Amino acid sequence: MSDVAKSPVVGIDLGTTHSLVAFCKAPGKPEILPSLEGERLVPSVLYRESGEWRVGYAARAKRSEPSAIAISSIKRLLGKKLADVAPFQNTLPFAVDEDIEGQLQVVVGEERFTPIELSAVILKFLKDSAEKSLEREVTRAVITVPAYFNDSQRQATRLAGRIAGLDVLRIVSEPTAAALAYGADQKKNGVFAVYDLGGGTFDCSVLKLENGLFEVLSTHGNTQLGGDDFDHAVARFAAERFSRDLGFSILDREDLRGRFLNRAEQAKKALSDSETTVFDFIVDGRELSFELSRADLRTLAQPLIQETLRSCEQALTDSGVAKESLTDFLLVGGATRIQAVREGVADWLGKLPNSSLHPDEVVALGAAVQASILAGETQGVLLLDVVPLSLGIEAYGDVAEVLIPRNTKIPAQARESFTTYVDNQTAVDIHVIQGEREKASLNRSLARFKLRGIEPGPAGFSRIEVRFLVDADGILQVTAKDLKTGKLQSVEVRPTFGLGPERIATMIESAMANASEDFEHRRWMEVRTKAEPVLRATEARLIDARRLLPPEEFESIALKTREMRAAIEAKDAEKTQNYKYELNSMTVRLAELVVKETLSKR
Repeated sequence: MSDVAKSPVVGIDLGTTHSLVAFCKAPGKPEILPSLEGERLVPSVLYRESGEWRVGYAARAKRSEPSAIAISSIKRLLGKKLADVAPFQNTLPFAVDEDIEGQLQVVVGEERFTPIELSAVILKFLKDSAEKSLEREVTRAVITVPAYFNDSQRQATRLAGRIAGLDVLRIVSEPTAAALAYGADQKKNGVFAVYDLGGGTFDCSVLKLENGLFEVLSTHGNTQLGGDDFDHAVARFAAERFSRDLGFSILDREDLRGRFLNRAEQAKKALSDSETTVFDFIVDGRELSFELSRADLRTLAQPLIQETLRSCEQALTDSGVAKESLTDFLLVGGATRIQAVREGVADWLGKLPNSSLHPDEVVALGAAVQASILAGETQGVLLLDVVPLSLGIEAYGDVAEVLIPRNTKIPAQARESFTTYVDNQTAVDIHVIQGEREKASLNRSLARFKLRGIEPGPAGFSRIEVRFLVDADGILQVTAKDLKTGKLQSVEVRPTFGLGPERIATMIESAMANASEDFEHRRWMEVRTKAEPVLRATEARLIDARRLLPPEEFESIALKTREMRAAIEAKDAEKTQNYKYELNSMTVRLAELVVKETLSKR
């Protein structure tokens, strides 16, 4: 066995606020490894000085210095482009730009760095920390991501790991990793919900734990909702109070924004231990302050908490599990320390949630358990994750044909056969989509490719088999094959950018709100797809009908074709369906006469 194959596999939680690295020194016994600074937590903050990077507490200390620009919350930018960042750009303590190819870049003095490169700096720091602690080279890792991270964000995380010198063996969802750590610690069977509110993202996952099998039943979340948003709410509230004296908003000043957000975070944390705190800040030598109370924070936090609870409701609905039937409800993520969050969850749940797990460390510990499983050191544990959003292709008439429904266990595969729609068709366009809407155009486009070399023939003559394969990391492989000629074409779906923040959060809600309209559209397109070939075939035989049938029978068929054409143009599904059956029945004798005439000429 090579040295690389024998090298330790570590678990990494690349967080918005803090990052950690963990390792199982004994099977099923994960431990947090100390950082190069000797701490368990590594603030996900970077600072550029003399061409070198500072990471962690040394970088975070710079946030309190005037005019110093520290880079934080970089995870929120992974897989994004500039237009995606625009809604929250004024909350960033640094400037962003894009290159000529449209790739998002963070401005650091005269230099530009992509979010992937900056994430790689943090991962390299964690890699170096692990190597110092284990006194061995570390080249393999499991990295966690929010359950609702899309394909682009997962690919960006994997690439950041590669740049940092890590072979990323698996990308694991954060709530799933937390459940792994919980299962390794508690060894309980049952159905659990994990409420994971981190610095920049939120996920709720429902899992079934049974004798070492971790099965994800459903997941729902928001990749643009986390502890940072509570900081921003406090900062906006304080900026508005101070603007009465200043005549401007502190958040509009780039030289003040970073320090002000840092002060808002400190005030938020202080309210976890006390009922009130003094929010003070110096602007151009002028000292400003006011008293911020826990009640103020509760009011500011309420809309954000309600958003997380809507995701919990959806996850439970998708899993078919009532909240009263849950064995346990686990709180994960540093933002769950906020008293208002715990109170809001308890009110909704009807009892106190389980906050016994270390909110900052549990995800990294779970990643280490998965790392130990992949290394072959921990036995008897199996993890089954799910696809967060449905995967399918665009069928004729803007219809979304789902091949792998959301919350399907991965790895997963599915295949479906389709046919050509027009005569003598020699190529088929395959449009791969992701989402919950019945109309293909209202879902997210993942990839397009063309299957060529189809043998020409009448519509419906060729059969095209489309196969979807989703691996354990959620990466999709699509294959299209002409079953008659054997021609094959495939593509690995690797989108350049991910979903916009508002879109992934509302995709399922939009699908539910428009379910009736989408169903009618789908029903109409299915009727039309089956009716039009009948109509076209009949219209093409009208000359034969005039010649072979009595005048009154010909006129009846001609009238019915006109009525059916009008029904299709009016998108009347019921009439179109009826006319199709009637026309099929009316043309049976015509078809027999045409065949008889053809045979007599041979």
